[in-house]
Amino acid sequence: MFQTIHSEGMTVAQEVRDYLKNKPYLLEALEKGIVNLSELSRQIRKELRTDNVVAVKAALRRFSEEQRKHRRKREEKVLQLLKKSRIAVYDGKSVVITDKQLEKENEMKVNLAGKFVYLMEKNSLAEISDAWRVHENCTMIVIHSPEELEATPGVVAFLTALLAEQGINIIEFISCWTETIIVVKKEDSLKTYEILSSAMD
Repeated sequence: MFQTIHSEGMTVAQEVRDYLKNKPYLLEALEKGIVNLSELSRQIRKELRTDNVVAVKAALRRFSEEQRKHRRKREEKVLQLLKKSRIAVYDGKSVVITDKQLEKENEMKVNLAGKFVYLMEKNSLAEISDAWRVHENCTMIVIHSPEELEATPGVVAFLTALLAEQGINIIEFISCWTETIIVVKKEDSLKTYEILSSAMD
C-alpha cells in the first residue's frame, strides 16, 4: 500500500489523526457514525492544505472505524462494571461552597486550595452565614462499584454524557475509589435514578 507523504515527512493519515485528536466533538461524531465523511474530508483537506482529498477520506474512514470499535469495547467494559454496581439515594442534602473552613466533622468536604466544598445535611445550613454559594434541596446518588472501577477508563465520561443527553444538570460529581457520587437538584432525582438504574440493569 502506498502512503502519501505531506509536510515534514508525515503521511496524510498521520496528519488527519493529529488534526482530529484535539477535536472531541468530531471524535464523538465519528464514534457514533453520524458524520458525512465526504464533507468532513473536504474541510480537513483545506485545513491541512493538501490536494489529495482521496487520501484524506481514506484516512478518515479507517480512523472512524477504529474509533467505533474502540468506543464499543470501552462501553462494553463500562456497562459490565455498572451491572456489578449498586445504587443508593440520599435526599435532603445541600452543597455549600465557601472560602472558610467550617467546623463540620461529619460532613463531606473537598479542599480546593482556598475554596471548600461541603456536602451536608439540609438542617445544618442554619449555622452558615457567609458562604459563596449554596445549593439547597439536593439529592445525592451514590454508585457503589467493584474495585476494578479504578482501572476502568471511561466510566465518568459515560455517566456524565448519559445524564447530559437527558438534560440532567450535575451540581457536584465526585469519583473516589469505588464510590461515584452524583449530586443533582431534587426535582431531577427520580429521572436521574431511572436513567442510571436502566444503564446498570
